[in-house]
Amino acid sequence: MSTKKHTGTAPVQYQVECADLHAHLYAVTMTVEAPNAMQTLRLPVWIPGSYMVREFSKHVQELQARQGGKPVALQQLDKCSWQVACQPGAPLTLQYRVYAFDNSVRTAWLDSARGFFNGTSLLLRAEGLEDQPHTLDVVAPDTAPRWKLATGLAPHKVDRQGFGRYTAPDYHALIDCPVEMGDFWSGSFTAHGVPHRFVVAGAAPGFDGERLLADTQKICEAQIDFWHGKRSENGSASRSKEAGYRPIPFQGYTFLLNAVGDGYGGLEHRNSTALICQRADLPRKASVLDAKTASATKSEGYTTLLGLISHEYFHSWNVKQLRPAEFARFDYQQENYTELLWFFEGFTSYYDDLFLRRAGLIDDATYLKLLTKTLQQVAQTPGQQVQSVAQASFDAWVKYYRQDENTPNATISYYTKGSLVALCLDLTLRTEGHTTLDDVMRALWERTAGGPLAEADVAAVLQQLGGRSFAKELRQWVHGTKALPCTTLLAGFGVEDKPEAVALDQRLGLRTKPAAGVMVRQVLRGGAAEAAGFCAGDEWLAVAPKSRPDDLWRLSALADLPLYASERDLIALVHRDRRVLKLPLRLPPDATQPRLTLKDSAALHRWLEDAAHAPATPPARRARKKT
Repeated sequence: MSTKKHTGTAPVQYQVECADLHAHLYAVTMTVEAPNAMQTLRLPVWIPGSYMVREFSKHVQELQARQGGKPVALQQLDKCSWQVACQPGAPLTLQYRVYAFDNSVRTAWLDSARGFFNGTSLLLRAEGLEDQPHTLDVVAPDTAPRWKLATGLAPHKVDRQGFGRYTAPDYHALIDCPVEMGDFWSGSFTAHGVPHRFVVAGAAPGFDGERLLADTQKICEAQIDFWHGKRSENGSASRSKEAGYRPIPFQGYTFLLNAVGDGYGGLEHRNSTALICQRADLPRKASVLDAKTASATKSEGYTTLLGLISHEYFHSWNVKQLRPAEFARFDYQQENYTELLWFFEGFTSYYDDLFLRRAGLIDDATYLKLLTKTLQQVAQTPGQQVQSVAQASFDAWVKYYRQDENTPNATISYYTKGSLVALCLDLTLRTEGHTTLDDVMRALWERTAGGPLAEADVAAVLQQLGGRSFAKELRQWVHGTKALPCTTLLAGFGVEDKPEAVALDQRLGLRTKPAAGVMVRQVLRGGAAEAAGFCAGDEWLAVAPKSRPDDLWRLSALADLPLYASERDLIALVHRDRRVLKLPLRLPPDATQPRLTLKDSAALHRWLEDAAHAPATPPARRARKKT
């Protein structure tokens, strides 16, 4: 373990070294300048933005404490807390190592190619000193001379590669700025006067960084305009301070993207975001494209990546500034519950793809395709009839983030259904002609001064701007389980629902794993597979008509089923727990799911381009006969 001396003067100081790249070990030295007599130290059990207890302390090892050069006794209080009996006022030094081998955006990683960490995984919290200034020194590894460092932390004294000392006003800011290290690609741009940096680790040869920068810049400028008013060339806003203008909540922003063979996700931070995507989804220069394929810059994968970038950037306002009242001050040692993730994640999910359309990065057809996918995902989840999005928000800690074979039957995603709640509110507001959801979001920003928010605030602003109470809609759409009127409302904006046939697995009520043969992953509530007795984990081997049970046909893929299903009543042979079972399967009738198509582009653009807030054409109503 390193014994390099810390020379900082902040009340709490950290030094992080890449102790062993091959063993995936960071060495951390922590100095508390003026500790309490019984100084308590704790490591968070979760990271804000990812609602699951992850037990980061399980990777801490070799924790030692010294004062005046002599060892000091440490007592472990619980799974993530320690107490040191020390001399008050004399500097206390702690040294420990942290194992880092989770290649996600949530924890920490270290190998010979790359280093990454969130402060929640590495940096102990000195209880009682959280609100004091902190410093972080990151030492460049001797064995990786080409490595650079990127972070949203404020540099104090760093070298050309970014290694050195960074400062934070408190512990909360410190751990909200992840650190990326390696021989990464880096580019930059300015969005309305604000410098932005984009770092990409793991990019393949031929990666088109300029395209990524240009597209991301369009997203950032559109979102800054959304929250702060249209900007002039000199960066000034059209909305004056007298009219309620609030400044952009960051002075600079950093995107940290890790490109891997298979992965997807993001985590928002106050002035940065950590992202992960498939390497194949990055834009590529035209010169390296296969002539037989379409441009990778227009691929579905790249559109998905841009949607992720848009989503996490929107969080800079909607969850990092505007945030649940329960998150006004985090408790890092246990779950922090809220019923508002449908707003903070769901509404952000509504706006992420919408901003791709407003920024001109996708066309109408692509946007409707993305919206169709969301409608289908919700429609195919039986849990929407069991749990409301408010309940799903509260239960995120044990349901959404701990998914199993019964998850689609027991809960609903507050991302997908929450985005549809936003859609329905926006279209309802536009149809009635008083306001839009855009105006509601900005009014909430002003009402709360960009701070903690309660559902009562949402209801109050909806009523104030919408000209009536929206209590019924919130009760039914947020706290209820009835289907949302999405397609009815969309009809007033030139969008027609032309239902299409559902896939065979959805028709049967099961979800399978990609594998040789048919491996059952989940059995959906109320479906034919459940009625037949299928279970998660079954291997579906063969099928035969019920009238000819010995006429068995090997089922190498689910797509083969129509070849052998000449009758509705079948016998399914499944392998379960080293036994072969015969299950009576009755094929259900054909079913359909939503598919959105464009009928009136002018009506659609009144919504997508947020033109003048003219009321949309009200959906046609069926005439009622008098009785």
